Amino acid sequence: MIVFDLKCGQGHVFEAWFGSSRAFEEQRAGGLVQCPMCGDPAIEKAVMAPNVAAKGNRKADAPAARLDSTPAAEALPSPDAIKAALQVLAQAQAKALETSQWVGKSFAKRARAMHAGEEAEAPIHGQATLEQAKQLIDDGVPVAPLPFPVVPPQARN
Repeated sequence: MIVFDLKCGQGHVFEAWFGSSRAFEEQRAGGLVQCPMCGDPAIEKAVMAPNVAAKGNRKADAPAARLDSTPAAEALPSPDAIKAALQVLAQAQAKALETSQWVGKSFAKRARAMHAGEEAEAPIHGQATLEQAKQLIDDGVPVAPLPFPVVPPQARN
């Protein structure tokens, strides 16, 4: 697995895991990578600082001074705490998807049919355009975006 910092066209920066650089490029080209904050599919790799360990025979340098040392900035969680929380969230999503059926691009149609009582209710997940999702919400259909992209079953290797 490889971790990338990604940035959408709206400037949101987020982290995502991929099997390889090629997997990232293929998923992005297929429209499977979207900003978890705004849904923007215009995703690029963000600049990342390498994590280089200190040599074994040297003391680690003192931590760099913070650019913003206000009390509010000090109350922010550490990057490690954020990564740990995202990992727990990713595991929770994976567990929830174990009992959910992938319905692909028919998600909006199926969710609407379940809401109208035309189809038995069941946990489903799939793809919907931003416009379809907004319309479902406006119509009172209970839907929510998943925090992490889902690879369709037919695209898994």
